[in-house]
Amino acid sequence: MGKTKNTKFKRPPFSPDGLAATPVKQAVEESEDEDSPAAELLDKLQSPSADVREYACASISRVVQQSQTIPGFLQRDAVRKIGPLLLDRSLVVRETAAGALRNLSACGGPEVCEDMVREDVLTSLSAVLRECCAGFDVTTSPVMKGQKNTVEDVTNEALNLLWNLCESSSTAVSVFNKSGLLDILLHCLQRHPQNMELAISAAHCLHTVTEENSELVRSVNAGVFGILDNILSTTHTSMEYTLLRTLAAGSLWNLKSSLSSAQQSQTLTALAATLSHCLILDAGVLIPELWHAESARLSKETTSATESDHTDERPAGHKAEEMEEDVRDEKMNGRKPKGQMSKTKSDISDLLPRDRVELREAKALMSAQQTSLEIIVNMCCSDEPSDDEWEEMSSSDESEVCADGVPDPKSSLFSPLCLSAELHTILLNHSIPQQVLKKAEFPSAAVLELCSKHPSWKCLLKKMHRVQCRALTCLHNILSSMDTESLGGASGLQAVALHLSTLVFSSAEVLKDDEFLEAVTSALRSLLQIMATKNIPQCMTPHQLMSFCEAATSCELVSVRVNALAILGITGSSLAKEKNTEDTLRLIGNALLNVAMKDINLVVCGEALDALFDVFADGDEAETAGKNINLLSSLKALQPGFKAKLRKEGRGKYSPDQLCVLDNIRINLKRFIGYLENLQRK
Repeated sequence: MGKTKNTKFKRPPFSPDGLAATPVKQAVEESEDEDSPAAELLDKLQSPSADVREYACASISRVVQQSQTIPGFLQRDAVRKIGPLLLDRSLVVRETAAGALRNLSACGGPEVCEDMVREDVLTSLSAVLRECCAGFDVTTSPVMKGQKNTVEDVTNEALNLLWNLCESSSTAVSVFNKSGLLDILLHCLQRHPQNMELAISAAHCLHTVTEENSELVRSVNAGVFGILDNILSTTHTSMEYTLLRTLAAGSLWNLKSSLSSAQQSQTLTALAATLSHCLILDAGVLIPELWHAESARLSKETTSATESDHTDERPAGHKAEEMEEDVRDEKMNGRKPKGQMSKTKSDISDLLPRDRVELREAKALMSAQQTSLEIIVNMCCSDEPSDDEWEEMSSSDESEVCADGVPDPKSSLFSPLCLSAELHTILLNHSIPQQVLKKAEFPSAAVLELCSKHPSWKCLLKKMHRVQCRALTCLHNILSSMDTESLGGASGLQAVALHLSTLVFSSAEVLKDDEFLEAVTSALRSLLQIMATKNIPQCMTPHQLMSFCEAATSCELVSVRVNALAILGITGSSLAKEKNTEDTLRLIGNALLNVAMKDINLVVCGEALDALFDVFADGDEAETAGKNINLLSSLKALQPGFKAKLRKEGRGKYSPDQLCVLDNIRINLKRFIGYLENLQRK
C-alpha cells in the first residue's frame, strides 16, 4: 500500500489565462431567450437620481441570488456598468453597488469572479478602498447597536468583494500584491476597537491573500507582525474577538517564513495558545447560553416587531453569508460548488443585522473553531508541493514507484513525520490532539434541537457539522504526522478507533453524507494502518466493516471510495494473519472484486486491485478464501479490460502520477495472477 497525503486547506489554483472551462459562456447562450430583469435594472444605473441608482443596485443584489439570471447580467456587461458606481458621489450608492458585486461574485462562483477580474473591477475596488480608508474618523466611538457608519459600511462591502475575488482568482491575488492593498487591510484590521465587523472582514481577506503567496511574504515587515501580534494579545472574551484572534493566527502561520528562528518559536507558541483557547470553548454550553440571552433581551423589548425578530423568519443577511461560506467550503475541499448553493429564493442582503448580537456571537464561535481546525490541518502538513488531483489518487502513491516503475520495498504508508520537534512539542503542550478529538464528536442533542426549533438559529446546524468534519480531517493529519506514543500508545489509538466507530455507526443518515464520509474515511484509514503496523487489534466487527464500506464505495466522491477500499485492504491483510477468518476474507474479497470489475474510475479500480494483492498475498486463511471466491479466474477475466481501459482512457483522464501508479498496478496484476497460478499447481 502507498502513503496518504495529508489534506491541506487552500485556495484553488486557476490557470493564468482565465477560465478552465466555459460554463459562463454556455449559460449565457442558453439564457438569451429568457425573460430577464437585467436590461431594465442596468439601465437604471445611469439615472441622474441617486435614489434610482441605489434602488437598481439593491435590486440587482436580490435578483442575482437566482443563478439563472446571472448570465443575463454578464451578457449585458453588468460588471463594467456597476463597477464605476463604487466611486459614485453618493456613499449609499457606493455601498449598494459593492453589495451587488459582492453577491454576484458569491452567487456566480469562481468563473464569474475570474470574469469580474478580467473586466477590471479591481481598479475601481482599489480606488474606493483607498478613498474610504483615508476618510476614517479616528476619533469615532465604537459602532453601537443599530448605528451605521456609511464610510465604513462601504469599506466593509468592498472588503468582502475583495475577499471573494482573491479566494477564487490567482489573478486577483496578483493584482492585490501589485496594488499595495496590504496596507488597506492592516488599516481596517486596526479598527477593531471601533468597528469589529470591519476588522473581521479585513482579517478574513488577509488570511486568504497570505496563503501560499510568496510575493507577499517577501514584502512584509515588522510592522505587519506587530499588528497581528497585538491582536493575538487582546484579552476580550467575546466570540467575535476569538474569531479575530484566530484569523490573525492563521495569517501569522502563512507569513511565518519571514520570521527568524527565534521569532518563529515565540510565534508558534502564541499561535498554539490562541488555537487552544478557541477550541476549548464548548459550543454545547455557549450556544444555549447565547440563545437564552437573546430571549431575555427581546422579552424586555416593547415592540412586537422586535419580539418577532426572535421567532419568525431568519434575518435576510444569513442567506448571503451562507452562500459565500458554502462556495468557500466547496472550494476548500477541492470540489466544484454545488448548483443548489446559488438557487436560494429568499432575499439576499449582505450582513446579519447589528442588533442580532447573540446570533452573531454564535456564528463567530463556529467560524473561529472551523478556522482553528483548518490552521491545525495545515500545521500538520509537510511543505511538499501540492498535488491538485491527490484526492483522486490510489493509495499506491508515486512515492512507492521508483523512476523505472518498480515498487520501492522500503516505502511505508506515511512520509517521515513532517512536524518539527518544536512544533510537535508545542501542539502536545497545548493538548491540541485531545481538543481535536473532542470536536470530532457530534454536537449535543440539546443544541441540535434548540437550533432546529428556531429558524433564525438553524444556520448553526450546518456550521456545527462543518466543525466536526474539519476536526476529522484534522485528526487524519495528526495521526499521519505524530508518533504513536504522543497519541497515547496502543490504548490511546484503540480509544480513537472506538470513538470513530461510534461516530460512523451512530445512525444510518451519517453514511449518506459525502462530506462526513470523506473526513471520517480519511481519519479511519490513517488510524487502521497505524494500528496494523503496531499489531493493535481494531474494534470494528466484520458486519460493521462491510456495511460501512458498502456505503462508502457507493459514494460519488472518488476519494471516499478509495479510502473505503484501502480500509478493506488494511483490515483484510491483518485478518489474513489470524485463524478462523476465512469467512470475513471471502466477504472482503468479493467486495473488492465487485468494485474492481464495475467501477467506472480507473483509480478506484486500481485501488481495489491493490487491496486484493495485500489481502490475498499470504496465509492459509487467505488462500482458502481466494479459492472459494474464484479469485484467480476473476482476475484473469478482468485483466484484459483493465489494460485496454488504461490504454484508451489513461492519458486523457488521469494525471502523470496517477498513470504511473496505474501502470504499476497493471504490472503487479500480471505478477499476482502468476503467483496464484503457482499456488494452484501445488
